[in-house]
Amino acid sequence: MDCGFRYGDGWFRYRAAAIIIEDGYILLAKNEIDPYYYSIGGGVHLGEKAEDAVRREVFEETGVSYEIDKLAFVHENFFEGTGTLDGLKCHEIAFYFLMKSRGTKELNGNSYTQGVREYMHWLPITNLKDYVAYPSFFADRLLNLRDGVEHIVTCE
Repeated sequence: MDCGFRYGDGWFRYRAAAIIIEDGYILLAKNEIDPYYYSIGGGVHLGEKAEDAVRREVFEETGVSYEIDKLAFVHENFFEGTGTLDGLKCHEIAFYFLMKSRGTKELNGNSYTQGVREYMHWLPITNLKDYVAYPSFFADRLLNLRDGVEHIVTCE
C-alpha cells in the first residue's frame, strides 16, 4: 500500500523517484493520457525505505536494475492536478535519487500505471526546458548537479 491518500479535493503522496542519466540524456516517462513527461518512480509503500522504493519502481518501469549513486533532491511539490489527477489540490513529498550510469540506454520493460501504458523517453538535458516535463526544476538543476542534497519547494 502506497504512502498516500485522497481526502475530499486533496491528494497527497510520498514518492521515491530516479534521475537516470546516460550520455547527457535523462530518462523520463510519458503515458497515453497526460500531456507531459515525468520522472521514473512512484509511491513509497508503507514500511518501505525510499531507497528500496526507487529501486523497485525503476525495475518495474524499465525492466532494468539500477544502483543508487546518491540522494540528490528532496522536493515538496504543491500543484493543481491535471489529467489523471484533474481537479485535485495535490501535495507531494518526493526523494529524487541519482542512479549510477550503466553506459547504455537499453531498457527491457513494459510499464503500466493504473492500467495506462507508459512509454520511456530519453530527453536531452540541455534542451529539457523545451519539453513539458516534471519536475520542472530538472531543466536547470540537472545542468549543474551539486554534491549535497538540495531541498526544493515548488508551487505550480
